[in-house]
Amino acid sequence: MGNLCACLAPKSVKKKPAKRLPNPPPLANSSNRWTRIRSSRKEKLDDALLQEQALAAAILFQQHQQNGSLPFDRSASLRYPNSSSKKNNALPRSSSSRARSLTDPLLQPQQLVNQDIKLDDLETSHFVLVHGGGFGAWCWYKTIALLEEGGFKVTAVDLTGSGIHSFDTNSITNLSQYVKPLTDFLEKLADEEKVILVGHDFGGACISYVMELFPSKISKAIFIAAAMLKDGQSTLDMFSQQASSDDLMRQAQIFLYANGNDHPPTAIDLDKSLLRDLLFNQSPAKDVALASVSMRSIPFAPVLEKLSLSELKYGSVRRFYIETPEDNAISMALQESMINASPPERVFQLKGADHSPFFSKPQALHKLLVEISKIPST
Repeated sequence: MGNLCACLAPKSVKKKPAKRLPNPPPLANSSNRWTRIRSSRKEKLDDALLQEQALAAAILFQQHQQNGSLPFDRSASLRYPNSSSKKNNALPRSSSSRARSLTDPLLQPQQLVNQDIKLDDLETSHFVLVHGGGFGAWCWYKTIALLEEGGFKVTAVDLTGSGIHSFDTNSITNLSQYVKPLTDFLEKLADEEKVILVGHDFGGACISYVMELFPSKISKAIFIAAAMLKDGQSTLDMFSQQASSDDLMRQAQIFLYANGNDHPPTAIDLDKSLLRDLLFNQSPAKDVALASVSMRSIPFAPVLEKLSLSELKYGSVRRFYIETPEDNAISMALQESMINASPPERVFQLKGADHSPFFSKPQALHKLLVEISKIPST
């Protein structure tokens, strides 16, 4: 979503200097809250490989239709690992009936699944993925596949008016209404069950909101190029800090006025011709095409809402931040500003990632998510 008020003057933000060590390996019981882990894995897909993937996907889709499929909740994509398989030295598998293609580098378990992962030893193996403004649960399709291959349980939620959730974005009047599919899901969790929340972009403000409501049900919160706000701050307040230098975002924004031009905007659209440069400058062409036909407008009222975050509730949840250095929507300067203003437990960096690392660096992102899931309590 990026800077949603490019026309406002930037606000003065007093930054706290962050002490960082030069790329130390992650330690299980380290007290260093500023470990920066850089991922340098090369992830370039050439045209020939894309063609192979498309062919394999078509074949698999045909097989999927012939063999049937698992039930699918259209408001929250909830998928489960296979719990009936015997525990042995074999790689953990997903229960999905869809066959896996050996031509798809995203689905090579010998490359992607760490052999030393013992899911039973983790506080939780359930990830809940929360998309950013304009996106939907569909944007996590690579991350879902990778996590499931590792035996994790994954839920990708469509927030109100997003993805395939049938609601008019212009009619959303507050943040509570926007995140209702997420709060409904967390309310239904058993009291003893915990999840790892992952928020991208505006999804960072959304997971912060539910961290305040359900701190006992959240093991960790991971912010990916996301709005990580302080108490009393709105997403608009945060993103307005880069207003003066974000010409691309200013060009891309299209304000919608469903209540008339004499009333405040009700939603924001992004110019599809600028999507690649703004959000997907390092992402494969097929993912840009998917986004161009799947993205919806961003509700404006939730962006204006100031969060109420307490140290007792929100502050009790362990937070982690993943930076995206090649991000044209949320600059590294703004990401650093949010980190310094409200320091998380650790900061990671995905080298070469644009604003959408689930497309541009899916394997490296997957490895970081798994690594964070394994970090024990200090």
